Amino acid sequence: MGRITEDLIRRNAEHNDCVIFSLEELSLHQQEIERLEHIDKWCRDLKILYLQNNLIGKIENVSKLKKLEYLNLALNNIEKIENLEGCEGLTKLDLTVNFIGELSSIKSLTHNIHLKELFLMGNPCADFHGYRHFVVATLQQLKWLDGKEIDRSERIQALQNYSVVEEQIREQEKAYHLRRAREKEEALRKVAEQCDSKDEKRRSSPGCDGRQYPDTHTAPSSSLESKDHIQVPEIQDEAHDTKKLNQSEDDLEFWNKPSLFTPESRLETLRHMEKQRKEQEKLSEKKKDVKPPRTLVTESGKALNVNEPKLDFLLKDDEKHNQIILDLAVYRYMDTSLIEVDVQPMYVRVMVKGKPFQLVLPAEVKPDSSSAKRSQTTGHLVVSMPKVEEVITGSRQISKSVKTTSDSSREQTHTRCKQIEKLEVNPSKYSFPDVTSIVQEKKCTSKRLGSEPQTAPSEEDPDFEDNPEVPPLI
Repeated sequence: MGRITEDLIRRNAEHNDCVIFSLEELSLHQQEIERLEHIDKWCRDLKILYLQNNLIGKIENVSKLKKLEYLNLALNNIEKIENLEGCEGLTKLDLTVNFIGELSSIKSLTHNIHLKELFLMGNPCADFHGYRHFVVATLQQLKWLDGKEIDRSERIQALQNYSVVEEQIREQEKAYHLRRAREKEEALRKVAEQCDSKDEKRRSSPGCDGRQYPDTHTAPSSSLESKDHIQVPEIQDEAHDTKKLNQSEDDLEFWNKPSLFTPESRLETLRHMEKQRKEQEKLSEKKKDVKPPRTLVTESGKALNVNEPKLDFLLKDDEKHNQIILDLAVYRYMDTSLIEVDVQPMYVRVMVKGKPFQLVLPAEVKPDSSSAKRSQTTGHLVVSMPKVEEVITGSRQISKSVKTTSDSSREQTHTRCKQIEKLEVNPSKYSFPDVTSIVQEKKCTSKRLGSEPQTAPSEEDPDFEDNPEVPPLI
């Protein structure tokens, strides 16, 4: 059952910034409303009110709308014109295709002195003999009836024959009331029959006779459990198919069944359509529940690439900072609490409103050092994942050994120089100079430098010959 609520009025008052106390025009058509309520308390300034194509059965709770000028109640279940005396500014009333059979109820509109247009076509009273003359003579302030202008000659003629036409209208109203009473009894009888048929179906269905049946799914042996596990889905599918077939048969029977055009038949049609809609919603929910979960990691431990939320993304390798960056185009106005990020050494997983996004990484990363941030302008999610440093391989060890062999001589000479410097620079160990070491050092140097020229020979040498032509050595 549709009801008029404050939220419903606010949603239909967007043109007035959802403010309802100063609202002048309101449209609540096709909302399955069954009762007219609350509008005279919340929207006192209304001038135009659209309520067509609903299930309203009575005109009520509009008497305080003093400024109301146009009221549209077409395609509803109204059977009587009433409670409109307080609408002082009413100029147009549309009651097309309702169930008004009490034509004399239009006398209540004589207090609406500003009423100029009235629509009653499609009602049972419009088929009465003398209908137009009676309305024209009763409501002398009218200018238009059912879209046709009322001229002066028509009004004079209607007033002249008013007493005769009024008597005819009363007789036709009595006949209509009797027919309407029979229709109500027929509707009540159909409702009772439907309830009885539902009870019979419940009794005839298995498991509804009050007896206790053993549970066929609880078998002691493992082989029986496996058989039941295989057979249960087949049984469920068969039951679902039979239920669906029964529903389609009931639906065809309902729509092929002849029915009268009454308020009860309209309500029955609405209830049937609402029942079908709820059953469809239940079936869709069951299908969603049966849907198997998406596989993210295989049994062998291999991660898969998954993009269930269907988001654009960009994965780049930042060699400068030695990291991998994932830019995920998350919805801009979505709350961050609906996003979950999980970084693993070889893949990254992002849950967006419960839907997984998973991407296998080209290199191993450090989950503990990774970070996730969200852009305030675009809403994108940026995940920075530092890569694991490279492990030292055997080739580096070989190069190290080669280096040591090539530099061994340098290291030896360096150590020897240090030892020599230590002997020369640190004279504190000795109280006098070590002459023997100096002489030995000189001998070593003379042996290494054998190509150097010798000093002038002394005169005491026996092989020495003094040649006067040779100049002396300096």
